[in-house]
Amino acid sequence: MGEYAHPEVLVSTDWVTEHGRDLNVRLVEVDVDTSAYDQGHAPGAISWNWQTQLQDGVRRDILDQEQFEALMSRSGISPKTTVVLYGDNNNWFAAYAFWMMRYFRHEDVRLMNGGRKLWLSENRPLTKDAPKVTPANYHAPEPDRSVRAFRDDIYAVLDRRAHASLVDVRSVDEFTGKIIAPPGMTETAQRAGHIPTAVNVPWSMAAREDGTFKSLEELRNLYGGKGVSAGKDTIAYCRIGERSSHTWFVLKYLLGYENVRNYDGSWTEWGNLVGAPIEKGAEKGSAAS
Repeated sequence: MGEYAHPEVLVSTDWVTEHGRDLNVRLVEVDVDTSAYDQGHAPGAISWNWQTQLQDGVRRDILDQEQFEALMSRSGISPKTTVVLYGDNNNWFAAYAFWMMRYFRHEDVRLMNGGRKLWLSENRPLTKDAPKVTPANYHAPEPDRSVRAFRDDIYAVLDRRAHASLVDVRSVDEFTGKIIAPPGMTETAQRAGHIPTAVNVPWSMAAREDGTFKSLEELRNLYGGKGVSAGKDTIAYCRIGERSSHTWFVLKYLLGYENVRNYDGSWTEWGNLVGAPIEKGAEKGSAAS
């Protein structure tokens, strides 16, 4: 993993086996399938439910500063704790939690490369016991708004008041407008399609079959082939912000792009906005249908 721009944000399953229960390490599982943790998890791991713990229960928004501080405190996390995140679907929501922690400027947060998939395939130990957690007293600084994009930032790109690459990381069928959301997903929009000027690089293309991230060269070729490069500001989006967090992580920490933001409002906001421009079909210059 030393080839990446910031290899310190990734740990291996071997590292977690050796250090996952260290006193200053908090291992956290964050799954799409919120029942997966109870079926068996890495020893020492706690669980965050993305539906009830990683977003506001009333507003369509991420946690505010006070809510984030409360979650960290309940989880036994201090500002000096090394937090290691992992989950199913090649770290979908683990990456979302990573993005949120960096938004609130937690210094030492990492992903377990390969996530739950690799942990299970390697027959690593599992337990159904949740660890006992001693609450902490967490205070967060002001958020780092440079990692987050809002709908006005998208309009600025479309109106040519700002220059940035828009990267739609959803599936081809979502991008082209064939479907609005993946089967079984309840957070949806009124309209299908994509934001004009966006290129389509499905998030899953950044991962290998075993769930680990592809090599630095493979990732450079993947995004560079779509015109996404270090010299441009980049905004990634998906449906609700979790898959685009995965791509944001790849671009910012593995490839080392400086100016990358996650539009977590994503398609459930844009596809519901009155008057927002939408395109359907393949991106311009593509032979895809």
